[in-house]
Amino acid sequence: MITILGPTASGKTPLAAALALRVDGEIISADSRQVYRRMDIGTGKDLGDYTVIDSKPITIPYHLIDICEPGTKYNLFQYQQDFFDAYNNIIGKGKTPILCGGTGLYIEAVLKGYQLSPVPQNQALRDSLEGKSLKELTEMLLALKAQNGSNMHNKTDVDSCQRAIRAIEIETYNQAHPMPLRELPPIDSLIIGVDIARELRREKITRRLKARLDEGMVDEVRALMAEGIPAEDLIYYGLEYKYLTEYIIGKLTYDEMFRQLEIAIHQFAKRQMTWFRGMERRGFTIHWIDATLPMEEKVEQILQMI
Repeated sequence: MITILGPTASGKTPLAAALALRVDGEIISADSRQVYRRMDIGTGKDLGDYTVIDSKPITIPYHLIDICEPGTKYNLFQYQQDFFDAYNNIIGKGKTPILCGGTGLYIEAVLKGYQLSPVPQNQALRDSLEGKSLKELTEMLLALKAQNGSNMHNKTDVDSCQRAIRAIEIETYNQAHPMPLRELPPIDSLIIGVDIARELRREKITRRLKARLDEGMVDEVRALMAEGIPAEDLIYYGLEYKYLTEYIIGKLTYDEMFRQLEIAIHQFAKRQMTWFRGMERRGFTIHWIDATLPMEEKVEQILQMI
């Protein structure tokens, strides 16, 4: 398998699609929010990126996008199962799987073969945590992680009280039930990182945010709320959905929403890079490629590594 990772706005998906054309590949998404249907602009699906122009337009097959309904809580355990279904499907066709995305925990979980158990809701625990601030919940989570020796649930994943409570629920369950219910094999993969300079990344993030707002991102969130999805469920998804929902319900002005969201995405990209550097410290070899190189040159570099 080939893995292409990098921070948001680094150009991972077009590179994965261009590479897939050359190696007869199919793409498995590693994005924790693109699994949701009708959450398109805010999650940056950019499905046009999967179409590559050869002698004619060719759409590269992709997996694990638009597989569940908004309002549900997709999780790492489910992702592992879905990943292996997609991986075996691609291998069975004699094609090359290309894992592509920026959710470091999902990527590391499937490459390492994390042993996870499905964690049920603990209503008593949830009730006891209700009313605590995100700062208090984060401190509790850090203490549990230290006890468990866990590297799950970094700050990328717990930017709301709901997410922090779920993370505490998982860590508490794993502490009491250390024996895994199943084992999944690690995956041998060539790992490519798309390296983009910090200032260029910041510029692209801001430009892309403005473009997505112009494309109707606010209307997308309004439509989800009109379906009956509660505001707190949308806030749970973080980033665009958190700040746009708070704008729509009147908690933020438009300018406050834009400014706070822009900062949050910059911070998110920084945390993604921190995770990837942590993967290197944990024994993964990531081959970094300059994001600004011409596409053909980037593809040729990867083909030489293969």
